[in-house]
Amino acid sequence: MRDHYDVIVIGGSAAGLSAALILGRSRRSVLVVDAGEPRNAPAEGAHNYLGREGVAPAELTRIGRDEVAAYGVEVTAGRVVATSVTEGTGADPVGFSVTLDSGAVVTSRRLVVASGTVDVLPDVPGLAEQWGRGVVHCPFCHGWEVRDGRIGVLVTTPNGAHHAQMFRALSDRVTAFVTDPALVDDTVIAGFRSRGIEAVDGPVTRVLSSDGVLTGVELGSGQVVPLDALAAASTVEPRVGFLEGLGLRAEDVVVNGFRFGGGLTVDAVGQTGVRGVYAAGNVTSPMATVIASAAAGAQAGAAVHGDLVQADIAAALAAAAEPAGQSTR
Repeated sequence: MRDHYDVIVIGGSAAGLSAALILGRSRRSVLVVDAGEPRNAPAEGAHNYLGREGVAPAELTRIGRDEVAAYGVEVTAGRVVATSVTEGTGADPVGFSVTLDSGAVVTSRRLVVASGTVDVLPDVPGLAEQWGRGVVHCPFCHGWEVRDGRIGVLVTTPNGAHHAQMFRALSDRVTAFVTDPALVDDTVIAGFRSRGIEAVDGPVTRVLSSDGVLTGVELGSGQVVPLDALAAASTVEPRVGFLEGLGLRAEDVVVNGFRFGGGLTVDAVGQTGVRGVYAAGNVTSPMATVIASAAAGAQAGAAVHGDLVQADIAAALAAAAEPAGQSTR
């Protein structure tokens, strides 16, 4: 690892590696810093990724790392703990300093933030142990794998009823566990009945498993409901604490009046509100799939290269305008 790069990419999953790939192919010096904590680590496969359908998340990362390495991109294991603005150099006044948990400090001309998110799960004993396996959150990401089974849906938010209806398209054995009667109204209940969704009122007190396989849930009454899968919504919080030195903070992401989580605000090409800092993936869009995150990373990488080209032009023009024997550097 050297001291300075054109671009430091924070996060080494789909978004970060896609940004690094396009930058490496543009002959930029790139460092990817990856803490090795991808959001999809518990899942057996990443789905809806055309050409790589069902690939194990770790395998997709391995393939991506091999691809970026072929273009000179460096990947280092570590966690970014702080970032700050530097003075830049010459005609390009933009620059950044990045501190790793090892104590190493590295600088760059631009940053790409692809640090992802953390799922904050409902506080139900046994649920976290099954997250990404018997407990799923997305009908697109995991629905096919649980099709035709006994699917429970934990209705803990105002969007939970819609969640149940989405899973009903995958199985005719869906049970909605309504944790709070205020989350549903007569119209919602009528919709459940019209499609054969059973609604159960009251709290789910425990997710049950046997030999690592989800078997059902226990209700507050002590009743056990056998299940093959349980769908539950998380609150999706971005990993952005290290950006405080740049003045960047996440904004709330609200869906149908309910706070789904948080994310960095970016423009169409991934530029944040801080000049020279770009972001892509779940850190900006908590509902983005793996392939969408990869596409956003590629877009951000292309935008960063274009930004650097403009800075290189300005530097070249400034150098050409200098009187002979003088330099502003």
